Amino acid sequence: MPADISSTPPQSICVLRLSALGDVCHALPVVRTLQDAWPDARITWVLGKLEHKLLGHLPGIEFVVFDKKAGRAAYAELRRRMAGRRYDVLLHMQLAVRASLAAALIPARLKVGFDRARARELQWLFTNAQIAPRSREHVLDGLFGFAERLGLARRSMRWDIPLPESALEYARHAVPDGQPTLVISPCSSHALRNWSAEAYAAVADHAASRHGLRALVCGGRSELELQYGERITSLVRGPCQNLVGKDTLLELLATLQRATVLLSPDSGPAHMATAVGTPVIGLYAATNPARSGPYYSRPWCVDRYEVAAQRFRGRPAAELPWTEKIEEPGVMDLITPADVIERLDALMAAGAPRTPTG
Repeated sequence: MPADISSTPPQSICVLRLSALGDVCHALPVVRTLQDAWPDARITWVLGKLEHKLLGHLPGIEFVVFDKKAGRAAYAELRRRMAGRRYDVLLHMQLAVRASLAAALIPARLKVGFDRARARELQWLFTNAQIAPRSREHVLDGLFGFAERLGLARRSMRWDIPLPESALEYARHAVPDGQPTLVISPCSSHALRNWSAEAYAAVADHAASRHGLRALVCGGRSELELQYGERITSLVRGPCQNLVGKDTLLELLATLQRATVLLSPDSGPAHMATAVGTPVIGLYAATNPARSGPYYSRPWCVDRYEVAAQRFRGRPAAELPWTEKIEEPGVMDLITPADVIERLDALMAAGAPRTPTG
């Protein structure tokens, strides 16, 4: 199959991007680009169990769930689902041995992976074509290299995740009409990216007194997240509601859609908010917002990655590997409530503009 197949559109495409929530949000505009360019192509997406809860109802895409917690059974199920198939193209978007072993079970004439420099964990052994080499670009831009490898230069920067009426109804109760709301999603899946409950509460108090923003704390059902929700709401002096552990992913997405702004560390909800057009004040010290920040909200992020690089790695961020994470105890203390309040005030002064969704 030639490098540019735009003149002979593929009839069947398989996308392999298992996780995580933020990364599948990055991958979705690439899939939308494929759909818009080749509406008759059959698209299959192999993704994780949690991520399927967010995207599995999208029309026009066949989803195959790969449950990594199932171990060998997950590979056996994938082999069964792939029996008798042969795709024109596999887009292998995940850098993990686990994902590459799954890719080996997906029959395709062209198996596209990252260029050799980025194909970590031996991904290059499982592909027969690569995207163009690039360096130091945002994760979403990197994934668009797969569409470009197939000859598609024009991007469809849209997410269009349908929301069921039940999720919309939940969100209407969580964020009533006419109520400006600061949603706080305090926890990342990586604990060392988390800010302190006291700092979140200080920002929430400022948001209420200065901007009339009601605080709403959201999160999953882990013990840490439940503790964060209780602690933050106990510290906030103004109006604050704790919804941690009470919503589904689609209810959270609908809630983010109605919010004025989201405050979050580097986490899946930051990218979910981007998918529905809500500006994000991201907290970045352990990770680099230029690489993994909320795509359209990077100007609103608090960026202390350079300071962290100097303090914890002893050299400038420009000298660190692009994927370097500085997940060290105390790294998030480099961000102060005053830093976040400054970004919140700037965002509100600009009218809390919503970001593009399509």
